[in-house]
Amino acid sequence: MQRQSILTCPICGHRSVETMPVDACVWFHECQGCGATLKAKHGDCCVFCSYGSVPCPPIQTRAISRCCQATSNTAA
Repeated sequence: MQRQSILTCPICGHRSVETMPVDACVWFHECQGCGATLKAKHGDCCVFCSYGSVPCPPIQTRAISRCCQATSNTAA
């Protein structure tokens, strides 16, 4: 399982390497480039699945299309 993912801001293109939690989804992330709050796209469980180079650990380990039904709202 990969724990690091490169998040790319869809607004300014800023890229940052982030460590993903193994047991929670990250629904919001503040871009360090422009300050925008990234939110998971409709149908995605977290910002890593929407804007990351690697999907979140729950998706990696379960090989399913959804995860984290009601877990965390933490930012990376």
